[in-house]
Amino acid sequence: MIRCICICFLCLLFQQTYCQPLPAEGRKLHYRRIAFVAPEQKTATAYKLEIAAGTVFSEDSFSSRRVLSVRTKLARALQNVPWFGKDYTWRMDAYLKNGKVVKGAFHHFSTLWIPEVDSCEYRLRVMKPAAKYKDANVFIDGHRVLYDLSGNPIWFLPLQETSALARYEIRDLKASDAGTITYMQHDKAFEVSYDCDTLWQAPGNRSRGTDSPEHYHHEFTRLPNGHYMVLGTELVFWKYRFGALTDSAAEEEPAAPGAKGSSNLKIEFGTVLEYDSAGNKVWEWKSSQYFMQSDLVNYRSEHRSKVIDVHENAFYFDEPNKVLYVSFKNISRILKVRYPDGALLNTYGEIYQPGKLPEGNGLFCDQHACKKSKSGLLYMYNNNACNDSAELPTVLAVKEAASGADSLYKVWEYHCSIDGVNFNPSIKDLKARQKYLEQHNLKPRLGRGTLLRATSGGNVAELPDHSLFVCMNTQYCKVFMVSHEKKLLWSAVPERYNSTQDAWYITPQQYRSAIVTGAELDRLIWKSAGK
Repeated sequence: MIRCICICFLCLLFQQTYCQPLPAEGRKLHYRRIAFVAPEQKTATAYKLEIAAGTVFSEDSFSSRRVLSVRTKLARALQNVPWFGKDYTWRMDAYLKNGKVVKGAFHHFSTLWIPEVDSCEYRLRVMKPAAKYKDANVFIDGHRVLYDLSGNPIWFLPLQETSALARYEIRDLKASDAGTITYMQHDKAFEVSYDCDTLWQAPGNRSRGTDSPEHYHHEFTRLPNGHYMVLGTELVFWKYRFGALTDSAAEEEPAAPGAKGSSNLKIEFGTVLEYDSAGNKVWEWKSSQYFMQSDLVNYRSEHRSKVIDVHENAFYFDEPNKVLYVSFKNISRILKVRYPDGALLNTYGEIYQPGKLPEGNGLFCDQHACKKSKSGLLYMYNNNACNDSAELPTVLAVKEAASGADSLYKVWEYHCSIDGVNFNPSIKDLKARQKYLEQHNLKPRLGRGTLLRATSGGNVAELPDHSLFVCMNTQYCKVFMVSHEKKLLWSAVPERYNSTQDAWYITPQQYRSAIVTGAELDRLIWKSAGK
């Protein structure tokens, strides 16, 4: 008897939960694409979702303010409401087999607003309409907004931290294969749902100014096995002899690592950290264990007195093959590491020779977002900034030598364009850049007589048909899709309105944008709704 009562209670509880309308009464949503769920009617053959602007309770008011009406087969639907910062009323009517219509109850919710979703202040200006993936969406991390490919804001990220610094430190905002969203903010790494409920947060010492490796930076990814991988930082005291090239440089002996002391300097090296779902660190790789015994001791520069930061800025974990690729921007090098023992399988980049100035590897420079394609190619966003070049960045695909030698072979390259991008340089910057051009006998390739060079940010991701989604670095900000045949499929640029100059200019906070297909977005929404 008791068992029967318990079963009945659980069934009632399940039914009550299942019948809870979504969005729930009074919800405040940070998105316009919404999962609507109503109680099912046993004999219903169809349903009709209706949405009205404002908070209304009468039939007349609802009808006069209706903004959407759509038929569905099920008592649930995904639909966009027109505006952020507005109140809405919705209901779902059921059409029964006997021809009767059961009117749904009125439910109310509102959408929130931030300046970044106000088209009078921020926008994603589409320069070339989408030729493919028209239902896709893009995360613009500098705006912390998800846009459709027509430039309409769909979703925004509420801030975990509200300080002025943290506001502009949203990095690597993207969807995971598990139907969640991951991102970094101000040395922290989060996994959230579409509703922005925190599902996981990276543990460890999250404060700046300590020697802890949990200074998360650049890239954070949820792995297919349910673990999380993120870049960290290790500060090491190293008695090294980097410096300007001298006649005696060739005779200098590599210096060994030492304890903290006046003759040692703190060198910043990168780490790769792996955590399980409980937040336990299950694996760690330290680049210092390689670099402090490598050719890096031979590095000399005529421009810099010392090298402190090799600048670890991206990784790709080839989980099936147990191989990790780690990118180091400032020395234009990629390391191939075996997982889990951490053994170095290969190093791609220039090997520094005693007594010689760096010459570059001739293939890529200040690279970002190193990844592997489904066909096994290594591809990257190449900032292409070596040798005082005025060339624009490229997207580069290379093949690794089959013999295991430290060689890469270029098999595909796309030269990025900044046509249509509106810059906002000051008069002082214009003069300085023009002078630089004249001194180096360079032609002004980027318009307005400017030489715009920066190496922070940039991203590239392969799409299901092998096309590529590209996010240019923070200096240029352009996002686009390009086919393998180098045909531009879509392009846009995030901008902010300058009221003083009455003009729109790029928003340089953008760092590593990401694309989400329509099917992936719907999966995010339904998973967050529990369906």
